[in-house]
Amino acid sequence: MPDWNDVLEEISTSNRKDALDFIRRKYLKQLHEMTGRNVIAYYSGWLQKPGINTVSINDDDKNGLMAVIHGLDGSKGLDLILHTPGGDVAATESIVDYLKKMFDRDIRAIVPQLAMSAGTMICCSCNEIIMGKQSSLGPIDPQFSGISTHGVLEEFETAIKEITKDPNTIPLWQVIVGKYHPTFMGDCKKAIDLSSELTKNWLLDGMLKDEEYAVKIAGSIVDELNNHENTKVHSRHISIEECKNIGLKVKYLEEDQDLQDIVLTIHHAYMHTFSQSTSVKIIENHDEKAMVQHHLQNEP
Repeated sequence: MPDWNDVLEEISTSNRKDALDFIRRKYLKQLHEMTGRNVIAYYSGWLQKPGINTVSINDDDKNGLMAVIHGLDGSKGLDLILHTPGGDVAATESIVDYLKKMFDRDIRAIVPQLAMSAGTMICCSCNEIIMGKQSSLGPIDPQFSGISTHGVLEEFETAIKEITKDPNTIPLWQVIVGKYHPTFMGDCKKAIDLSSELTKNWLLDGMLKDEEYAVKIAGSIVDELNNHENTKVHSRHISIEECKNIGLKVKYLEEDQDLQDIVLTIHHAYMHTFSQSTSVKIIENHDEKAMVQHHLQNEP
């Protein structure tokens, strides 16, 4: 199958005006024909176009998913090819609930490169995750406008300890902690709890459903993914080996050479699309149905 440069050459030498769309969809259809399963690509262009709000998971994405799921045979299951920085947890909850209903929980997540934050939560809701040696998931610790909820609570706990130890530090900590709204710390705690609760429930309802010690394993997985003290930063990349070690059901993409070739070719096609067009998010199925979001340079 074509590699990065082969796909680029295929695009550049094509006489079609819709070469980017045509080539992506050609390979999505080939994956469908190979597996016999429904295929949906849920792709964000945040690596090529950072700083654009719409690249993250949000409620509008459900409209795209509804559009591309319409007409599919849900009994054939779903292979969800996911490349995302994450996004809104509430929107993620709604999307996961919808996908489970439409495909009777028969969903595999395929991660060619990155599924971070809420993207990792979506992966945890699936029956299986397929990753390559180059693939990564990420911590599920929530963020508010780029501010770590764990970081806020840790800062507040440090303030209490320092003030108890030396009351003379009160003026300093008043300035630091005073930047937060009185209810903000409570919201941070609730967001952390929600992220953990959703992920644990999805694990128990999906990939760990038949495990003897499912509750214990799910709890351990969530503790690892939502532990800011261990992961250090929200952008931490968690490899396939680490994912397997913490208890996630992960399959190596390299175990099936044909599957690896077509998945990586599809991934290259999306990366070239984001680099060569104004597209910032694409939700697309194997049957050429798609919702494509664009962002022009002069837009805010």
